[in-house]
Amino acid sequence: MNDQNVRNLTQQLVHDLGSAIVKGVYTSAEGLPSEAELCEQFSVSRSATREAVKMLTAKGMLSSRPRQGIRVQPREQWNLFDTEVLQWILTGAPTLSLLRDFLQLRSGIEPQAAYLAARTSDAKKIKDIELALENMKQAEQGHFDLLDADISFHIAILSATNNLFFIQLRSFIATALRVSIRFTNRIKGLPGDYEKHETIYSSIADGDCDTARRLTQEILGEALMLIDSQIDKQIDKQSD
Repeated sequence: MNDQNVRNLTQQLVHDLGSAIVKGVYTSAEGLPSEAELCEQFSVSRSATREAVKMLTAKGMLSSRPRQGIRVQPREQWNLFDTEVLQWILTGAPTLSLLRDFLQLRSGIEPQAAYLAARTSDAKKIKDIELALENMKQAEQGHFDLLDADISFHIAILSATNNLFFIQLRSFIATALRVSIRFTNRIKGLPGDYEKHETIYSSIADGDCDTARRLTQEILGEALMLIDSQIDKQIDKQSD
């Protein structure tokens, strides 16, 4: 078997095990089967299995120690900033509390990103925000995918900060937005909020830092209120 095939099998095993851990097939209480059992179960070599375990260990999902075997780590240890880990969680059934946690994180990041984008006044990158906004408008007429346009809008603002740390968050934010926006739009029964995004863009293009930050905080606050209302409904149902 050549190196490429080994890498492909390793990646597939990482995906299969990661997804299974997220779904609760393997738990921290029970741990994983032995290395030999994994090889047999997934029809892969020991080298591919060991590499997969190493990769999941680096993601905070597993630990492997002598005489302790391969153990599943508690969810608090998982690297949620790893887009694969986040994708496995969001592909399953993300909890409302997880979506709320994500929105709370966005509320601490994106208003400041809008502020910085307005302050930097990078014409090319602000043009990218405008293009994403135009795609949102086209999506309302059925000419573009609204979710993709919405995500592109928020990612373009992160890029326009010219701050390396904000820019590094693009993949993480984009991955989680794909579920978060779809969920909040379903609750509202409305797509997009084009007008609100337009006001954010206008304030950034005008270099109005404070307004850009405030408007971004407002739109995130509204989404957070929607999630909180759904959590309250769940609590009410459980108490009935």
